[in-house]
Amino acid sequence: MTPMNKLRLFHLPFSFMLPQRVASDRGYFAEEGIDVELVERNRREVDRKYIPSEETLTGDYGVDLYPICKWESIKRTWEMRDGHVVAKGTFADQPYAVFTNRNDVADPTDLAGLPVGVNRRTGQEYTARRALEEHVTPEEVTLEHHGMPTERLQALRDSEVAAVSLLEPHSTLAEHLGFERVLEFENHMGIVGADTLDSTTLNAFRRGYRQAVEDINAEPEAFREQYLSMLEAEESVAPELFEDVDIEALREDIMVPEYDVPELADADELADHLDWMKRRELIAEDADIDRIVGEL
Repeated sequence: MTPMNKLRLFHLPFSFMLPQRVASDRGYFAEEGIDVELVERNRREVDRKYIPSEETLTGDYGVDLYPICKWESIKRTWEMRDGHVVAKGTFADQPYAVFTNRNDVADPTDLAGLPVGVNRRTGQEYTARRALEEHVTPEEVTLEHHGMPTERLQALRDSEVAAVSLLEPHSTLAEHLGFERVLEFENHMGIVGADTLDSTTLNAFRRGYRQAVEDINAEPEAFREQYLSMLEAEESVAPELFEDVDIEALREDIMVPEYDVPELADADELADHLDWMKRRELIAEDADIDRIVGEL
């Protein structure tokens, strides 16, 4: 029997990462010859972000592959030498949304100079900044760190911030809390591989992932309960946020999205993003795209 290639895969328990869990549970990775270990962090132990800011995943955690926001993947691989960007994509038909509870904010232009809550060093400050710059000047973009999604919703509820950026299922939760959606923008992701990752293993990962995507897209309702598990985890850590919400109605309104398969990284495309980050002084001027993007 041919030995299995081992792959320590960091798993984010977010709605856009459902195929990764399905592929692991259904043995699709194993069918492609890779023995996948999902490396996860308990939601109750996470007070800011799932991916640690001060530790490397490929070094300190021994991870071979991990997903993260596209712009954060650029920053992390350059500044922390935490692997190379090997793939990218939107992963799901599931945009970020900016919500507000202020009567004086009717559209994105009204957010000029007003604080928008994000979770810093997760990539949200980049995706939100890029989206807001289409409606206000770069100087008018004001982002504040307000932590995890439940913390951002609590900050908005308590009027500590003018608006917050969210993904599902928190976007639907925000609607049930009475907040108004004023902006949507795509969720761009990157996949980072350790220096030891080879093209054979990466392609096997993508094939197994594709099988899971095809299953979910063909019969989304079959994965509904698994998809909603994140909502249950959030309710357990922030029960006060759900006190005045009809949970059954909330669950009914949350739809399983259509998923896509990550594509191989495109150095030219990422170079454009890197240039934007340099112009905004979000990364060092000497950051080199050839060092950031991995060639397997």
